[in-house]
Order: sequence, then structure tokens, then C-alpha cells
Amino acid sequence: MLTTSFRESNFIIVIKMSKVILVKGKGVLNQRRDIDSKKLLSMYKKGIQTLIGKENLKESFLSLFNKNDRVGIKINTIGGRKLSSKPEVSLSLATLLAESGLQKKNIIIWDRTNRELKEAGYYLNQNGNEIRVFGTDTNGVGYDNELISHYNIGSLFSSIQARFITASVSLAVLKDHGLAGVTAGMKNYFGTVHNPNKYHDFNCNPFIAELFETDFIKRKHKISILDALIVQYHRGPSYHSKWAEKYETLIFGLDPVASDFVGWQVIEKLRAKKGLPSLKEEKREPVYLKTAEKMGLGKATKDKIKIIEEEV
Repeated sequence: MLTTSFRESNFIIVIKMSKVILVKGKGVLNQRRDIDSKKLLSMYKKGIQTLIGKENLKESFLSLFNKNDRVGIKINTIGGRKLSSKPEVSLSLATLLAESGLQKKNIIIWDRTNRELKEAGYYLNQNGNEIRVFGTDTNGVGYDNELISHYNIGSLFSSIQARFITASVSLAVLKDHGLAGVTAGMKNYFGTVHNPNKYHDFNCNPFIAELFETDFIKRKHKISILDALIVQYHRGPSYHSKWAEKYETLIFGLDPVASDFVGWQVIEKLRAKKGLPSLKEEKREPVYLKTAEKMGLGKATKDKIKIIEEEV
């Protein structure tokens, strides 16, 4: 978190600003949209170190995670192979975490179902001393029996989010959403509960913010990383090649609201470039971000967010 100040009359007003890093990796995707793994790793290193401000990657990660943490990397594979985070994206992050001192067996890449993970190109692994990959519907996992109630939220949480992990990364694909307007790091956590279908009325507001505020998410969430390598800027969340832009960017933020706000601006920029109306004009503005800001979950106001753009 950054601070800036200005003088008004005889008072000095201090504004806390949230920092969001956009790292462009020109050429990280080839013409077939395959990933250059070396370039991707450079993007991660630049983004994490710029965000945290430490001298090296290991120090940066260990300022977020304890070596004994069990880290869940929550991905989103509902979009199939063409609009999910590719295995290279999540496995590269997991490998960097392991190289920074976390135990491989304590790193879980996960989503709702094993079917969706496999359709997105993942190989499942639940056991052993390697990085684990599996879904909530795995035998012996499932949803907790305790109903968690919080304002308008009433859900059973995946045992992965509730019990298996102590720290969480939201590694989300940045996309347009027909109801919420934008789906990114915060809405990614809809995949942690048994009934996300109940939370899509009123542009998913206030449900996205209220779900994030539950203890199983807010307490464990450490960082948002938005996969904007390919951005579905219209007709999401499913894949439509006509409106899927090769953007070759990763977005990093400790403030989950600010990260998603910046992701929203990327989508609006692409929509304007293609001559499409704004999400507000389509009555799909992601109003849940303002709700989240009012709840004290982060910043959703442009002048309270410091955006740093890097390129590798």
C-alpha cells in the first residue's frame, strides 16, 4: 500500500493508495497462442518483485507466505482449453513458490471439478511430494458440512479452501461476464462454494464482495494475479474467438478490489477500441467493486490506485 498526501487549508490529508502492476510480455504467445515459458517466468518475477518491492523473488514471496503455509492456487477452468489459465501459467507460479522455499507437496492448484481441470489440459495429482492438482469433487475432498452464513451468503465451502490450505492465491482469467460485467480475481472465489448459481442476481452485487469477506477467503487471500494473456472482452464468460484479444499481460495486486478494477479498465479499453459500448451502457457495470470498496475490502476509485506498467 502506498500513501500520498496533499494540503487542504491547514490540514494535511493522507490518502492510502493501492499498487497494481501490469507486466506486458510481448511475444509470450506465438501465433498458435502457445506460451513461451521463459518469457512467462520473467513476467512473474518482474510483477512480484515490483509489487512487493524486495530485492529478489524469494524475499518477495516469503513476505507473503510462511515456509510452512499450505498454498492453494485457485484457477478458473470453466472456459475450457481456450479460455482457462493454461497449465504452464499456474505450474510456473507453483514452481517459483517452491523455489522460494515452500514445500511442493503443500502447493495445490485447484478448481471445482476434475473434469474441468482435465478439459483445460491439466494432469491430476493428489498424492506424493510434488505439486498437487485436483478438484473439489475428488474422492475424500468435497464440501464441508458446516453452512457458512454471512449477510446474503449461505454456502458450503470446498474442503480445499476451508481446511486443506492456509493461504490462497486467486489466479483468475480476466474476462467479460454477461451478468457481473467483469469476472476476475474476486469472482474467481465463486468456485469455492457449492451454490454459486445463487449469487448471480443484480449483477452479482453484493454477493461477490460478501463472499470475499467470509473468513475462509479474506483471511487466507494473499495476492490476486489476473491472467490477461488472452482477454475475452465481450460475450463472456464463454469463449468467442471474435472477441478474444491476445493481450499478453499479467496483472498483480495485493488489493483484490484494485486488481479487479484495473482488469475492468483493460476490458473497457478493448471494448472502446473495437467500437463496443461500455459495460455501464450495457447495464453490466461491475458495481460489486464499489460495494467491496464501501465494505473496506480495497480501492475501486481511480485516483486511489497507482498503476505501474512494466514490460519484459
